[in-house]
Amino acid sequence: MEQQVIKELKIGDILKMLPHRYPFLLVDKVQIIQEGSEGIGFKNITMNEPQFTGHFPENPIMPGVLIMEAMAQTCGIVVKSSFAETDNSGVVLFMGIDEAKFRKPFLPGDVMEMHVVKEKECRGVYRFRCRATCNGVLHAEALLTAMMGR
Repeated sequence: MEQQVIKELKIGDILKMLPHRYPFLLVDKVQIIQEGSEGIGFKNITMNEPQFTGHFPENPIMPGVLIMEAMAQTCGIVVKSSFAETDNSGVVLFMGIDEAKFRKPFLPGDVMEMHVVKEKECRGVYRFRCRATCNGVLHAEALLTAMMGR
């Protein structure tokens, strides 16, 4: 079933929402399905990224920790999408990873799609179910917890 996109955030919007910058900004675009609750982040994986000089030069694969970070950044953008555009007072802080599984590596040339859905929110703490796919194939998944900080 195709999900209805209510808003698309491009890189300029993302730079206003997250404090991350190159080389640690790992999201190129986000489609908001439901503000504050659900979205899809996109990361174009290219061979010229710095992690591939050491992981691994002869067989470049996206490091798992960067996959988790990209999903966490997508969660932060989805949370921040529900705030007024002028409210840039808080930053979403990563708190934990549970049930992480890596099923297939991401390679240069892949477009990583990070599907994130909020499962729970309590007093500024958010829990998201996250899935990273490429061409509809599941590559990684996890439950991520984050909080709104100041």
